[in-house]
Amino acid sequence: MTFSARLLLLCSLVSTLGLAFTLPNLEIAQAQAANCPTPALNRFQRHKVSRGETLESIAQSYNLAPETLIVMNPNVNNGRVSVGSELQIPPYNGIVVEVPSGQNWRQIAAKYKVRPDALFEINGCQQNPKIVFVPGLNWLPNPPQTTSLIPANSNTQSRASISGYPLEKSATVGLGYGWQINPKNGEVFFHSGVDLLAAVGSPVEAIAPGNVVFAQEQGSYGQLVIINHSGGLQSRYAHLATIKVKVGQQVNTGDVLGTVGTTGEPSAKQAHLHFEMRSSSSQGWVAQDPKSYLKK
Repeated sequence: MTFSARLLLLCSLVSTLGLAFTLPNLEIAQAQAANCPTPALNRFQRHKVSRGETLESIAQSYNLAPETLIVMNPNVNNGRVSVGSELQIPPYNGIVVEVPSGQNWRQIAAKYKVRPDALFEINGCQQNPKIVFVPGLNWLPNPPQTTSLIPANSNTQSRASISGYPLEKSATVGLGYGWQINPKNGEVFFHSGVDLLAAVGSPVEAIAPGNVVFAQEQGSYGQLVIINHSGGLQSRYAHLATIKVKVGQQVNTGDVLGTVGTTGEPSAKQAHLHFEMRSSSSQGWVAQDPKSYLKK
């Protein structure tokens, strides 16, 4: 079966049978990886075409490229949609891909030139998925060069200006960013942030002004605070002992968010703050190396 024929079959399954039928083990995988977002394949929406709507206008309303809607909806003919028909709307630009026998998600990531950690997280952190959602537009013959950049409503100046430090004093890095060996079990894994060693109870501070969008327990992150900043950036503070902010609260640089703790499933035995920086992109909130943002 050719690639295009296989893609058409997968999209047809998604459209006619529903994602729950196509991916029966997603709920189990999601429960095993509670710190990951809901898999992209579980976040599809349905859109009923109204009079006056076009493929382009529908795509624009969901911040998607028309090509994504075409490839996700085999019933779309020559880029035209009919009134009353229903379209499958993915959460991001991308395609549904079957993982060939003997291959894994890392090989799929390499083939489509997307970050392996982004592909892993966007699919619910499944270890051996049969079907995955590949974000971006790299499958197009001539993909645009900005598919994985921060959104157009962001700006380079605000992105570059965000820097600070989440603790009162500079701390030793217990575990760095990137592919690491888990000190607990010896397995190789992608560490999406840095572990800053600090005593339990040490105050944790916001590195820049922003809006608190999450402030509660979240799986292996433990007690977690997430702040959205200008420029399409986001900071995360995990394993906290206490949380001292609420969702919707505006914070400034240096405001106390909580205290260092050992909640969740820390990757190191020593008490530390797990700190992440992420940027908004067509691949979701993609982890960045925090090094360039941490300045004391």
